[in-house]
Amino acid sequence: MQNELELLRIFRAAAESSSFREAAVRLGLSPQGVTRAIKQLEAHYGELLFHRNTRQVRITAFGETLLARSRPILEQFEDLWRPPGTTKDAVLSGLVRVTAPRSLGARAVLPAMKHVAAHHPGIVLDLRLSDRISDAVDEGIDVGLRVGFMRDSRFVARQAGRMQLHTVASPQLLKRTGTPRDIDELARMPVTAALDINTGRPWPWYFKGGRQWVPPSPAVIADDADMEMGAVLAGIAFAQLADYMARPYIASGKLVKVLEDQAPPAWGLYVYRPQRGPVPGRVRAVFDALSNAVSELAGA
Repeated sequence: MQNELELLRIFRAAAESSSFREAAVRLGLSPQGVTRAIKQLEAHYGELLFHRNTRQVRITAFGETLLARSRPILEQFEDLWRPPGTTKDAVLSGLVRVTAPRSLGARAVLPAMKHVAAHHPGIVLDLRLSDRISDAVDEGIDVGLRVGFMRDSRFVARQAGRMQLHTVASPQLLKRTGTPRDIDELARMPVTAALDINTGRPWPWYFKGGRQWVPPSPAVIADDADMEMGAVLAGIAFAQLADYMARPYIASGKLVKVLEDQAPPAWGLYVYRPQRGPVPGRVRAVFDALSNAVSELAGA
């Protein structure tokens, strides 16, 4: 049983790392030892746990399922094995710096904060909510959330969910303007523009086929996603909003989706951390809490 638990512990470390080499550093093993353990588990289950190439390893769907099943078992065993007087909460203490877009603050970061506070009261969270793309390495950020794509080799990233963009309007506005049949008709109607504070220019709207459209003469320009959504709910303009923002208002009938046949593919919602070698337990705990919160938000 001890050997089986150790194999699963190595697998968990590999799944939470960007490479088998990083997992080996965390565990004090050789990269070859991690590789042998993963191969032994794959032989046992008769399933691949990771897709491998010369540049990276990527966990498989079966691996994700095994990780979700094994993580609570390993945590329970580690709690049981911990000597008296060295509680998990005492070990997981210290400062963790977190960055996230403002639109995910109350929706994902706050639920994660609640979980961390309940299970690890020794952890202090330093939250930096901003739509500005920060340099997580230079600014000492431990964990971050990002919408879109993560291809930066400096970070370990986990796709925790997916986000769909919806073009929406209030029923009152649709009654006044009619429903646009295509983007050309939409261009003649009042729309919002979300300001990219990184460039000072409006973000484009995204549609299927990779088409991007910048509103030529917006009725509202905002650098805050919730303010933009407020303008849509007030019947002032059309907007393109993330589904985690618009979903409850669409369900209640306060917002209506338009141009659904032009919707773009879903984007990823990523939790990431800089690669700095071994990961402190407090950082891993916040990383997991944010991943779970984003996953629940995306699946709501």
